[in-house]
Amino acid sequence: MPNAADERTVLVVGAVAYDPKVVTIWEGFKEWFERQGLPVDFVLYSNYERQVDALFAGHLDVAWNSPLAWVQSQRRAGQEGRRVEALVMRDTDRDLTSVIVVPEDGAATPTELAGATLAVGASDSPQATLLPLEHLRAGGLDIRQDLTVRTFEVLVGKHGDHVGGEELAARALADGEVAAACLLGGNYEDFRAQGLLPDDRFRVLTRTEPFDHCNFTVIVDAAPTHLVRRFEELLLGMSYDDPELRPLLELEGLQQWLPGRTDCYGLLESAVDHVVVDPRLPSGHTG
Repeated sequence: MPNAADERTVLVVGAVAYDPKVVTIWEGFKEWFERQGLPVDFVLYSNYERQVDALFAGHLDVAWNSPLAWVQSQRRAGQEGRRVEALVMRDTDRDLTSVIVVPEDGAATPTELAGATLAVGASDSPQATLLPLEHLRAGGLDIRQDLTVRTFEVLVGKHGDHVGGEELAARALADGEVAAACLLGGNYEDFRAQGLLPDDRFRVLTRTEPFDHCNFTVIVDAAPTHLVRRFEELLLGMSYDDPELRPLLELEGLQQWLPGRTDCYGLLESAVDHVVVDPRLPSGHTG
């Protein structure tokens, strides 16, 4: 059956404005795409839930989604008898881990956190809340009965894209207010380097299995196929050595775009089913 959207001449991309640099990134990308013969426009949203709604309403062709927004989109597509595709992701979106950090003289095993207060990021942050809590749950802790979870609700709706919640969680640990803090592994390395969580006082108690982060999401057979495939081709062909593109790629936190994959979202799928702490988010059941 022909795709009516294929008659369109401009590809519309959605992104969430978690930082002022997002405007710079997408203005630059828009100009570059247009010079390659692909007309692109972009729409910025204040939260991922609104962006997911816009994608399914047909206001967008492609959504630059957080991992949680990918799960939301995948589940919504299943409910509506549709199918979504993870088109492209950054090299830095693959094989990430989150860590649970404790004082040097703190818990020796995750189960020793029972009865303690745990600092996390925003309630909708995959890397600083959902994934590490699911890791603890799968390891035998009842996260509702065994732990007091202290969230730091910075920019809720942006799915932890902003480091602010994690930094506050790290500071709470550094100040002795909590027994452990959940952090993206890369952010923990930054906090170590900054002296916020020095090696002589803090250590990693446990680490999640690897997971993937953001991807460009499309609804199959809903967007203009020829524009989407050209967008994919141009993204994968971007070179970090290009002096025009390099500053934009650095702002977006990558050196190379890679094909999207979906086999490393399983832990987050399980977290959405078992440990969601924000009632606005989709969940299968409460564990």
